[in-house]
Amino acid sequence: APAMMQGFEGEGLACVRGERLVFAGLDFSVGPGEALLLTGPNGSGKSSLLRLMAGLMRPAAGRLAWDGAPIAGDPEGHRARLHYVGHQDPVKPMLTTRESVAFWSRLHAGGEADGDPVSAALAHFGIDGLAAIPGRFLSAGQRRRTNLARLLAAPAVLWLLDEPTVGLDDAAVAALENAVARHRGAGGVVVAATHAAFRITDETRLDLDAYSGRQIGTAA
Repeated sequence: APAMMQGFEGEGLACVRGERLVFAGLDFSVGPGEALLLTGPNGSGKSSLLRLMAGLMRPAAGRLAWDGAPIAGDPEGHRARLHYVGHQDPVKPMLTTRESVAFWSRLHAGGEADGDPVSAALAHFGIDGLAAIPGRFLSAGQRRRTNLARLLAAPAVLWLLDEPTVGLDDAAVAALENAVARHRGAGGVVVAATHAAFRITDETRLDLDAYSGRQIGTAA
């Protein structure tokens, strides 16, 4: 089970892509068992904020902290505590569905996990019947479910999900909603950006449109 902690927070965050200031002066806080839903139109910076949260990009201003400790001070430790599911589903064409999920599981857990989390993850997302199928034969929806299976195949307290329901049928969306609810019940933290009908209960919403067009270092 994820270790209990005080939470994940950002303060005065700004993001620049190319020459454009995407957002500035952005604060957030999300604690154990909580979910933060990012809203706003395309271009408002939802994907950029998730990439900042994942440590894949550096903020132009501001700081990110976990349990009060800056993530910039221990980037590897931060990466080890999170799963980031972006727009791409990095399923290798030659690996079978099981091999892909097992590879991610070993990479993240740093060795063999207890029990058989890979089988359980495949079954949860309804792709256990595809375990021996190479990635090149999977549909877009099957690749997405394979990618989502890694959420369950290796433990990570922080889930960062960018439009996770794209390409999913109703049954797979329900499986993801169930996985998110269970993760939060164990004290996990979820941040998601989605346009779709993705049912998360008791969530906090952060509208990124409110932070666009600001100057760095100003509050309004």
